[in-house]
Amino acid sequence: MKALIFDCDGVIVDTERDGHRVAFNRAFAALGLGNRWGVEEYGRLLAVAGGKERLRAYFTEAGWPETAADKAAFIQELHNRKTAFFLDLIEEGNLPLRSGVARLVDEAVAAGLLLAICSTSNERAVQLIARRMLEEKRRERFLLLAGDIVPRKKPDPAIYALAGERLGVAPEECVVVEDSRNGLIAARAAGMRCVITRSCYTQGENFREADAVYQELGDPPGAHVRLSDLLRLRPQAP
Repeated sequence: MKALIFDCDGVIVDTERDGHRVAFNRAFAALGLGNRWGVEEYGRLLAVAGGKERLRAYFTEAGWPETAADKAAFIQELHNRKTAFFLDLIEEGNLPLRSGVARLVDEAVAAGLLLAICSTSNERAVQLIARRMLEEKRRERFLLLAGDIVPRKKPDPAIYALAGERLGVAPEECVVVEDSRNGLIAARAAGMRCVITRSCYTQGENFREADAVYQELGDPPGAHVRLSDLLRLRPQAP
């Protein structure tokens, strides 16, 4: 193991329910739309990776508003507003790191591992999360890949393949920390080992291909995942 790679949403911070969903609803209200995504409905919509793709799938099913004559422009404006509201939520400091993230990063830094964050979320949002949530000594060690840096989103392996290339390591030398089945499929398709930390919306997903599944990374004195636990993982066949 030479590199430890983190997804962002649901892994570093549990952003989906209390961050992205809230921001989408604020964007709907700002455009005078009557649409609202409840907790359960948003969980169902997460099967579609990517915010703009999620909006398009939702309106295709629920019906497009009259103001969406130009669907592409409508989706872009709505997503731009959502992103601005999401950044506001991060700035407000209401999205803390998940348990165990800072500790595991510190262990990885001490061990000399390469670190990366790979997310299909908006690049500015991922950078802001890293800047606000991770102290300088941790943040400066991360390669950040986010947004539209690759043409296809997870479960396509493109973003993880790019991370391996940028870090200069072979796939079998990487361990990815994910929380969703889409992320797991992407990591495994890239030839990397993958461990799961279940998040709010992924409790019931199928993670049979994962190298290990944890409820959370955790911190002492409770149950927690140590870097040595990840170092013992053996590569699986793709």
